[in-house]
Amino acid sequence: MLTNQEKIEQFQEKAQHIEQGGGEAALAKLKAKGRLTTRERIDLLFDQGTFVELDKFVEHRCTNFGMDQMEIPGEGVVTGYGLVNGRTVFAYAQDFSVMGGSLGEMHAAKIVKCMDKAMTAGHPIVALCDSGGARIQEAVDSLAGYGRVFYKNTMASGVIPQIAAIMGPSAGGAVYSPALMDFIYMVKQDYAQMFITGPQVIQATTGEEIGAIELGGAMTHNSKSGVAHFAAEDDADCIEQIKILLSYLPSSFQADPVRLECIDPIDRREEKLNTIIPDKSNRPYDMKKVIKMIVDDSEFYENQQHYAKNIITCFARMNGTTVGIIANQPMVMAGSLDINASDKAARFINFCDCFNIPLITLVDVPGYLPGTSQEFGGIIRHGAKLLYVYPEATVPKITVVLRKAYGGSFLGMCSAQAGADMVIAWPTAEIAVMGAAGAANIIFRSESEEEKEAKIEEYIKNFSTPYQAAQRGFVDQIIEPKDTRPVIINALKLLENKTWELPRKKHGNIPL
Repeated sequence: MLTNQEKIEQFQEKAQHIEQGGGEAALAKLKAKGRLTTRERIDLLFDQGTFVELDKFVEHRCTNFGMDQMEIPGEGVVTGYGLVNGRTVFAYAQDFSVMGGSLGEMHAAKIVKCMDKAMTAGHPIVALCDSGGARIQEAVDSLAGYGRVFYKNTMASGVIPQIAAIMGPSAGGAVYSPALMDFIYMVKQDYAQMFITGPQVIQATTGEEIGAIELGGAMTHNSKSGVAHFAAEDDADCIEQIKILLSYLPSSFQADPVRLECIDPIDRREEKLNTIIPDKSNRPYDMKKVIKMIVDDSEFYENQQHYAKNIITCFARMNGTTVGIIANQPMVMAGSLDINASDKAARFINFCDCFNIPLITLVDVPGYLPGTSQEFGGIIRHGAKLLYVYPEATVPKITVVLRKAYGGSFLGMCSAQAGADMVIAWPTAEIAVMGAAGAANIIFRSESEEEKEAKIEEYIKNFSTPYQAAQRGFVDQIIEPKDTRPVIINALKLLENKTWELPRKKHGNIPL
C-alpha cells in the first residue's frame, strides 16, 4: 500500500511525463524547424504563473489497430485557462509531438469541455491549432469528435470571442473549426498550412500541380482566399498579435470592451484633414492617414489588411473606448465595393455588433464595381450583405461622408436610411444618386458636348454636395474636416446609452 508521500510523488511523475508530450526526440524535431512546443506557446500566451490546466490526465479508449497498447500523453491537446494581460482567457493548444496532434474522441471531448467552461464563465477562447487531422484509427469516433467541436463553435458564436491560430498543418476536417471562429491567424512559415485537400490529392484528382505553401500558406489565405484575417512572422509574433486583438475585445456579449485611460486630447483638431481631399474628385488619397489622425494615439489594428484592400476594417480607440472602423480606400479601385469587400466588411460589422463595439463608417465610395466577373460572381447577393448587417446592428453607428457617396453603394455604407444614428459630412462630400458625368450622360444625352459640360458643372453644384441631403435631414451635421475627432467622440458619448428594439423573430435570413 502506497504512503501519502508516495502517492504525491506518483502524481508528480505522471504530470511531468504528460508535460513532456511526445518525448524529447519529438520535441527536438519540432524545435529544429523553428517551432515552439505546445507548452512554450501556452507560456507565451498567459501571464506568468496564471495558467490552470484542465483534464491533463484524460486518456483515449480506442482499441483498434493496437491502440490499446499506445499511450497518448494528454490526448495530444493542452486545455485550460489563465490571465492574458490580467484578463481571464480560455485556450486549447494541440500538440503535434503527440501523434501529430491528431483529433480523436477524447481529444475532442477536452476541447468541447474547455469551450463549455469558457461560455459558462463568459470569457474568450483561443485555439492554437497544430494537428494532422482526424485520428484514423478511431474511425467514426474521430469524425463525431469533429462534429461536436463544430457544433460547440456554432453555439459559442456571438457569445464569446473565438480566436484561432494556425501554427502547424490543418487539413480536411481540421480547417472547419477555425473557419467557424471569429478570427484566424496564420504563421508565415512553411510548417503552417491550411487546406481541405492537399497537393497530392489535387494532383491525383484534377492533374493540377501546386505546392503546399502556394495552396494553403499564410499569405495565400490572407491575400487570395480571405480565409485568414492576420498573418504573423512566427509563433511568438502570432501570440503577441493575439494579445493585441484581445485587448480590443470584451470578454463576452454581456460585457463592454475594456476602456483604457486616454491621454490623447479628445478635442484634438487636425488641420491636415482640411487639405487631405484632393481638389479633383478623381484623385486618390490614403484613407489610412485619415484614420490615424482621428483615433487615439494614431493606433489601429487592421483586420484582413492583405485582402479586399479597397475597404479597410480595423479596431481602434476613441477616448479610450474600442470602436470598429469600416472605411473605403480610394487608393485601391477608387474605393468601390466589390464581392470581396462586401463580404469582408459585412463579417466585421456583424462581429462588432455581437460584442457591443460601436461602428464608425468613413465613406468615399463611387459605387459597386462594374463588370461581368462581378455580376456572374453574385455582386447583388454579396453586396446585399452590407445592406443587411448595418440595419440589423444595434450598436452605436456613426457615419462620416468624406467625399463620394453615390447611389446604392452609399446605402451599403450605412446611410441614415440604413440605420446610422449620426451622419456627419465634410463640405467635400458628394452625396448623389450617381457621379456627375454619368448623371449628365443620362439626363442630358440629347445635348451637345459643350452643353453637357455646362450641365455637369450645374449638376455638381446643385446635386453633388452634402447640402441637399442636409436639407432633407439625411445628414445631421456638416463639419470642418479638422473637427472630425472631437465630433465623433461627442457622438459616441451621446449614444453610449442607446436603446433599440428589433422585430420579434427567430432570426433573420442574411443573403449568404
